Amino acid sequence: MGTVTLGVSIAVPEPYGSQLQQLRAGFGDAAAHGIPTHVTLVPPTEAEAERLPEIRAHLAEVAAAFRPFPMRLAGTGSFRPLSPVVFVKVVEGAAGCTRLQSRLRDPGGPVSRELAFPYHPHVTVAHGISEEAMDLAFAELADYAADWVCDGFALYEQGSDGVWRKLCEYPFGAGPAGVPAQLGSPVDEPAARRS
Repeated sequence: MGTVTLGVSIAVPEPYGSQLQQLRAGFGDAAAHGIPTHVTLVPPTEAEAERLPEIRAHLAEVAAAFRPFPMRLAGTGSFRPLSPVVFVKVVEGAAGCTRLQSRLRDPGGPVSRELAFPYHPHVTVAHGISEEAMDLAFAELADYAADWVCDGFALYEQGSDGVWRKLCEYPFGAGPAGVPAQLGSPVDEPAARRS
């Protein structure tokens, strides 16, 4: 079956998600339209495709144990010079994101993953573009603000075209996963078939 590249994240809801995606594209970030606007919980991770059922069961179990929590974005930050990234800051909900990602990446679980840098929840708005464009993103979004109630997360797969596509959503407090979507439905169709 081979390997797949998976990621787990909290989607930034509308209208904020599209707004930030359009702004990211406007700053010249070519990856903007292939990456839904999100807060990363598990970064891109290679996994054996045959382990997907086990991974999905783990994600459902973690989600079932969580309750919704408030999220608020405000202002900008940057990981420069360590990493060429400008982001919108998570000023409320960071503790919830940190607990959640820790449980998702549990060393005994199916998506155990070491991180290259300490976990820092954020919403990327510019990555790997010119310094001038990153400076512009940092300045233009300095007063940006958005808030919502985070009530779950989603599993994504990166296709061969580099685009991230949602495989399944995991609402908080839902208990064991119900009947999954049928193979071939918009959320469960393997990325290779959609490309």
